[in-house]
Amino acid sequence: MARTIQAVRGMNDVLPDQAHLWEFFEQTVREWMAAYGYRNIRLPIVEQTDLFVRSIGAVTDIVEKEMYTFLDHLNGESLTLRPEGTASCVRAALEHNLLYAGPQRLYYSGPMFRHERPQKGRYRQFHQVGVEALGYAGPDIDVEHVVMCAELWSKLGITDVCLEIGTLGSVESRALHRVRLIRYLEQHLGKLDDDAHRRLHSNPLRILDSKNPEMQKIIDDAPCLLDDLDDDSLKHFDELQRTLRSQEIDFEINPRLVRGLDYYNRTVFEWTTSRLGAQGTVCAGGRYDGLVEQIGGKPTPACGFAMGVERLLALMVECGKEIPHSVPDVYVVHQGEAATGFSWEVARYLRAEGLKAILHCGDGSFKAQMKKADASGARFAVIIGDDEAHAAEISIKPLREAAEQVRVGLTEAIDLLK
Repeated sequence: MARTIQAVRGMNDVLPDQAHLWEFFEQTVREWMAAYGYRNIRLPIVEQTDLFVRSIGAVTDIVEKEMYTFLDHLNGESLTLRPEGTASCVRAALEHNLLYAGPQRLYYSGPMFRHERPQKGRYRQFHQVGVEALGYAGPDIDVEHVVMCAELWSKLGITDVCLEIGTLGSVESRALHRVRLIRYLEQHLGKLDDDAHRRLHSNPLRILDSKNPEMQKIIDDAPCLLDDLDDDSLKHFDELQRTLRSQEIDFEINPRLVRGLDYYNRTVFEWTTSRLGAQGTVCAGGRYDGLVEQIGGKPTPACGFAMGVERLLALMVECGKEIPHSVPDVYVVHQGEAATGFSWEVARYLRAEGLKAILHCGDGSFKAQMKKADASGARFAVIIGDDEAHAAEISIKPLREAAEQVRVGLTEAIDLLK
């Protein structure tokens, strides 16, 4: 016997008993996006590798360790399964000249891929919903994204999430801070781990995001980027805070907040929870004013965020959110040659009237079919024998309440079933 083939580690099936939660989430997100004027964009799963190297940054964990990259055997082109969606969205906006029509509010959803050790809430194929606002310079759009998230948490029944905000300043203020940070870290070379040594001169800000407990004291005592901010960045950050308070959004300032992608500047934020163990971040984003130019467009301000679907679904369950399974209204039971032919007509009629109807397929006695009807979760069994078929009638038996079985015509049946 051939060996049973299983799914790739870290790439999971979503089974029917779980899918109803995904469907509720996706429908809620579509309505939420529409309410704020964000339009859907569908992006390819595979992109040129250079798109992510240029946007995310060559000296990042994602590019160095986690991307699924391969050569196209037809033309030798280096391709990558997308590890995130922002770069793809910006690439699409530029390629199709969307920004010529003015600023764009866009969103996308779907699978992303990173080769990392699978654990709860962290998978090699994971799903994100991403939101991008291209062409907006002020902190008001940054606030809109935070307010949107707070509203979504309420719609999803999510509690126990905290908002952390920070700022990475401008390119000039980061350059000034970079010099100070390198000078400080060089005084502690003997205590830096291998990753920190490798990034010391290429990407020292990423060292501040290290999870190595032996380096936390060094990181805690490092120079603070907030001390090197230019006036415009300070003004932007102050306005962000003032507007968030006016919208009654609670937050904490985290001066060490460093996103894992190099394209961020100014505003950065994360929504975190303590309910999911080590994988506490469920949504994160910020401003990336230089990314459009990096990818080949004209200088364009932009900001956005992405949320991990698997983590949010797990959090919904942790918070006690109950989503009812979708069940059929009717299970059509039939036996006899005339009944079988008429049952097709009945099932089509019921569906046309807006009812969810399962037509029994396969052999089986009335008793066996009734067991299947009950197991389906349907509210009613519609029973058709040859007598009913010849009279163009059906018998309706309630399955979830104590009530008498009745025999009626199709028109009258609709009123009873609804």
